[in-house]
Amino acid sequence: MIRYLVRQAHHPRGIVGWANGQMFAHRPSNRQRNIWAVSLLDVRPTDRVLEIGFGPGIAIAEFARRATRGHVFGVDHSQAMVRQAARRNAAAVRAHRVHLTHASVEQLPSFGDPLDAILAVNSVGFWPDPVDRLRELRRLLRPGGRIALVSQPRCPGATRDTTVRAAQELQDLLTQAGFTHLRVETLELDPPVACVLADNVSGPSRPSDERNLT
Repeated sequence: MIRYLVRQAHHPRGIVGWANGQMFAHRPSNRQRNIWAVSLLDVRPTDRVLEIGFGPGIAIAEFARRATRGHVFGVDHSQAMVRQAARRNAAAVRAHRVHLTHASVEQLPSFGDPLDAILAVNSVGFWPDPVDRLRELRRLLRPGGRIALVSQPRCPGATRDTTVRAAQELQDLLTQAGFTHLRVETLELDPPVACVLADNVSGPSRPSDERNLT
């Protein structure tokens, strides 16, 4: 039974997968974690952003709220989560601002122009060859684009130390993939959430927009 539940959390299917998605969507800590992670990426109205493994679509909705003139892309390998996230973001999907695809991180679709930001929450640990996957994601980012990898350990007995170790593992992966300017932010939940942010240094940072002009 435990193995079955773990498989469902990793790849939700059927009625149980749908129920898992509903639980994830309505659990206050999950909503807080996802909205917090999006806020750290400093999304601007015209940004093009991608979430890998969007689940029930909470972060997708927050991206769409911020990128009002941009595009929000999402890929998830669970068809159940694609359907659930599409319902949650139905208006933005109809307006062609949110684009959700049933796909895996190993077989990403085309996103057209370069991306400004990428987010992955509690999913990197399931990726095959994560350094290779991160290198591919870095190629999808524009020069100066940024990525956020989030981990809230869900193993039994997880503590602050577990989160610290998870954050270090993510930093190591990002460094190997060629990202730089790494920093770690922490959200004080139980257990704490770590968000490791990094930049694509293949070019200059994006210029300031009108919000920063005086």
